[in-house]
Amino acid sequence: MGRPTEVRVRVPASSANLGPGFDSLGLALGLYDEIEVTALPADGVHVEVTGEGAGQVPCDGSHLVVQAMRTAWAAFGDAPAGLRLRCHNAIPHSRGLGSSAAAAVAGAVAAAVLAGREPGLERETLLQVTAGMEGHADNAAASLLGGFVVAWEEPGNTSGRFHAVRLDVHDGIRPVALVAGVESSTKTTRGLLPESVPLVDAAFTGSRTALSVLAFTQRPELLMAATEDRLHQGYRRPAYPESADLVGSLRAHGIPATISGAGPTVLALTADGKLPAALDLHGFSVMPLPVDTAGALVEIG
Repeated sequence: MGRPTEVRVRVPASSANLGPGFDSLGLALGLYDEIEVTALPADGVHVEVTGEGAGQVPCDGSHLVVQAMRTAWAAFGDAPAGLRLRCHNAIPHSRGLGSSAAAAVAGAVAAAVLAGREPGLERETLLQVTAGMEGHADNAAASLLGGFVVAWEEPGNTSGRFHAVRLDVHDGIRPVALVAGVESSTKTTRGLLPESVPLVDAAFTGSRTALSVLAFTQRPELLMAATEDRLHQGYRRPAYPESADLVGSLRAHGIPATISGAGPTVLALTADGKLPAALDLHGFSVMPLPVDTAGALVEIG
């Protein structure tokens, strides 16, 4: 495809876990970060950020998108001497909507294009790069591929360690993100998880994870049961008590709901994009979001 000097990449947000599918299930959502990258002939990195994270994230070589580009170029080669990066962010940071995975995917895809590669033919390498940066593939795979993803890891396999399968989401599912006004740290919430869980809870969660694949793709009426979890959300409740309460309220009103990723955003899986009027949504912004079906999209300048 040649080696262009400019590229624009649009990448969707994602919700991971979806209840029981810890580090294995992900859903791409129609909320997007966009980047514009220009290869420069002289050394140097120039970064501009607008929207979410502006004034808070670094504007130098330590920016996550730049890190992803460099990691990808280590695989693809052909790195330019310098680059100019413009980020237009709509995905809230540290809210459980996959902002870091989206940044990694955007950077890796842009790097592939600038190296003269066709991203559609390099998805395996792109998944290894981006999931490797995250430590798990659920968010990265959803942002890269779109739709509903089932992801897994083969520990110790340095070649093709991360894997993912994309599936189409049933058109009767209308997600609504309830974005908390406070941030949450994935590192902190993972620190609340125990080293082991009772066998009965592991079996319960395993059955619900399997059921989720059917519910999201063919039988949305099963989502209430399919989104039950005994593996992680209960242990993480101290990190986001208001979000946990909201999940309980939604489910009590018949709406399948989960913590989105590491939280504190709540994901409601409605049939029509509407929420019960009686809910107390103080501290949350309501964002109906379609399922993204395309994943990362590229426009070459």
